[in-house]
Amino acid sequence: MDILQWITALMPVLSVFIFLVILRIPAAKAMPISFLVTAVFAFLFWEVSFQQIAASSLEGVIVAFSILYIVFGAILLLNTLKNSGAMDSIRTGFMNISPDARVQIIIVAWLFGAFIEGAAGFGTPAAIGAPLLVALGFAPLPAVVLALVADSAPVTFGAVGTPMIVGIGQGLQTEGEIALNVAAYLQNEQLTLMDHVANVAVQVAWIDLFVGSFIPLLLVLMYTKFFGKNKSWKDGLAIWKFALFAGFSFSLSSLSVAILLGPEFPSIMGGFIGLILVILAAKKQLFLPKVPYVLDSHEIENKDSDSTHQQEERANQPSLLMAWVPYLIVLILLVITRIEIFPFKEWLLYYKITWTNILGTEISTKLEPLYLPGTIFIFTVLISFVMYNFTRKQVFSTINTSLSTMVGSLIALGTAVPMVRIFINSGVNESGLNSMPIELANSAAETLGQSWPLFAPFVGALGSFISGSATFSNMMFSLFQFSAAEQIGSNPDIVLSLQALGANGGNMICILNVVAAASVVNLYGKEGTIIRYTMVPMLYYCLLSGVIGLIVLAVL
Repeated sequence: MDILQWITALMPVLSVFIFLVILRIPAAKAMPISFLVTAVFAFLFWEVSFQQIAASSLEGVIVAFSILYIVFGAILLLNTLKNSGAMDSIRTGFMNISPDARVQIIIVAWLFGAFIEGAAGFGTPAAIGAPLLVALGFAPLPAVVLALVADSAPVTFGAVGTPMIVGIGQGLQTEGEIALNVAAYLQNEQLTLMDHVANVAVQVAWIDLFVGSFIPLLLVLMYTKFFGKNKSWKDGLAIWKFALFAGFSFSLSSLSVAILLGPEFPSIMGGFIGLILVILAAKKQLFLPKVPYVLDSHEIENKDSDSTHQQEERANQPSLLMAWVPYLIVLILLVITRIEIFPFKEWLLYYKITWTNILGTEISTKLEPLYLPGTIFIFTVLISFVMYNFTRKQVFSTINTSLSTMVGSLIALGTAVPMVRIFINSGVNESGLNSMPIELANSAAETLGQSWPLFAPFVGALGSFISGSATFSNMMFSLFQFSAAEQIGSNPDIVLSLQALGANGGNMICILNVVAAASVVNLYGKEGTIIRYTMVPMLYYCLLSGVIGLIVLAVL
């Protein structure tokens, strides 16, 4: 690659970083600019045809619609709970578990988020967790930042194991067949492809035991230092015992499930078991400092006054149980529609909208609208309208409010995803180059040699950042990571696990997740600020994963 081709390959990352993070241009403006710049550079210097660029853009629009559909469902459910008074009841319930804001962060962002990630994935935890934190009295900015950082370690087994089963499973195949070098390795080890994926999943869980378990402590430290009333590290460190207990409650449970049951259920069951253990510990005041850390009194007073005003408007505010029923419905439906033993998944996947050979290219895409979490959100909202006795006026007001908040996300996601698809589909060109991500990864492996495992997680993070999905990052880079491991004589299981861990870390800064979470709490124009906060935790997660990977490989 010459210098202009290097710049072109890096353009999706460079443009987003420059416009969104450095210049702080809102995503609704930054992403269309980044899309146009990437498309022009791809045409001029990577020699991707206009037809290929246009087809990739159309594919991206369809993918963006599926994401927007999920976001709209989450926003609609949130507004339904707000307008019914259920959010006030939920806030009171969490306050009754513990008045300590640090405990609330751990329970909502870390454990409840892990459970949601295990069931749904695709940015759903941040879209649900951030507004819950806001309902508890947290400001929108820290609520989004904390929800995004927490949605990291659980991503390995998100959406019932999709990043492992689909991401790595399909990523090790070419044209529907297992890649030749992978097939030879599997034959030598006497493994099936799914056995191999399961082994990688266990390895990820082992490494995450020493990385992800510290995320809850990192969450409370970030809050008390950057957003708390005293701007103090000390306030966060005061709860270190409880934070580590919460971290290991999830990671040990997740590891055990990965070993016993495979990659489908570690996040769901780890989150559920962790919730039970941590709530019981909070109720018993185990591992907690004597003095709770409460939110700023001004914030609480405002929340309380808002709550009082809303209670005056609604004489029949839902009980705590009734307030949680919509979320329970969502969780139950997500689980039963994603487990193979039930017929629901097959039924929902039956209806597909497929577009093959877009504009005469090899690019194809499909949409499974009934299977998307957005459908479950909307179905739950319809039940909630009846359950909370909404009037026709309330129904239309809730829908209109939800639609009006989608404008910024529509523009940002509607251009961000097409940009990503141009980047990924750039392998079809007249320049004789591979796709941009593969060229970048190949150059990195040749340059770094035996130190590659230290940097492997950052490739996974790059994949999530630009594609918006840990699953797609794994699908995009798994074969490359496997081949790189063979070239340097390393264990492919370890290197693939580092890829998956990096994809988790990239989830914290993924522009699609950031836009989605920010839109739910009306933080338009703050996407760059959010990424600046989540960048450091991402670097910690990837760097520590890489260091542990190097140590493990050295021991082996």
